[in-house]
Amino acid sequence: MAVSSLSKQGQNVIVLNDGHEMPQLGLGVWRMPESETAQVVRKAVEIGYRLVDTAYLYRNEQAVGEALKDRPDVFLTSKVWNDSQGYDETLRAYEKSTKLLGRSILDLYLIHWPMPDQGLYVETWKALVELKKEGRVKSIGVSNFQPDHLKRIMDATGVAPVVNQIEVHPSFQQRDVRAFNTQHHIYTEAWRPLGKGNVLDNPVVVGIAQRVKKTPAQVVLRWHVQNDLIVIPKTVNEERLKENFSIFDFELSREDMQAIAQMDRADGRMGAHPDTAKF
Repeated sequence: MAVSSLSKQGQNVIVLNDGHEMPQLGLGVWRMPESETAQVVRKAVEIGYRLVDTAYLYRNEQAVGEALKDRPDVFLTSKVWNDSQGYDETLRAYEKSTKLLGRSILDLYLIHWPMPDQGLYVETWKALVELKKEGRVKSIGVSNFQPDHLKRIMDATGVAPVVNQIEVHPSFQQRDVRAFNTQHHIYTEAWRPLGKGNVLDNPVVVGIAQRVKKTPAQVVLRWHVQNDLIVIPKTVNEERLKENFSIFDFELSREDMQAIAQMDRADGRMGAHPDTAKF
């Protein structure tokens, strides 16, 4: 699994296991106020972003859709929330999201969390498989799935997700989950890639940034890209939008990559654990 090419927007494009292409860098809009979302998304597209990641939970799908109503070239991801899991419920949830987003077909639809205690994620996955079969969504994937969750849905349907979106940042690198994803041709997509900003003042990152004449955030995002991760940093600040996008004109050395790899911590998780998450 590797990056396929550099797009005309100046960023990497990867080929998913179903043959569709996806930009490697995008904008995440989690906790982005709906009143600001449309303006931020429009600005991101103007800068060159061609991937926007939202979800029904975020309550800003309508604003995202408004910003992208004339931009079918922007790869759009949304997710089914936990209270809509189950076969029929998922199909209804997809209808709600597409109406809010103003698109009849989404580029990518994900199961937001496995919620194993509910026991519904296999049926939810079957609904996504059906949506893809019917041509109502181009690609399907999951978020926050552990290897045992992935095995269950693949054994039940014979269909592997194109991506597994999980928490990844230098302080929490999830190498075991990433290795399983790679083994099954599933791309890892990193949410919270900057670790809430906590990794940006790490001396290792700061030192590399000074040497390569980039910001700490750019160094961390470049680390994600060179690890073949899809990455979706969130910001509402125009200068940071530009900064986060400007990571394709330099490379980290092998020594830099190894130094950041050493930042991994067993207790580095900031979000919920997929096996025990309660929402």
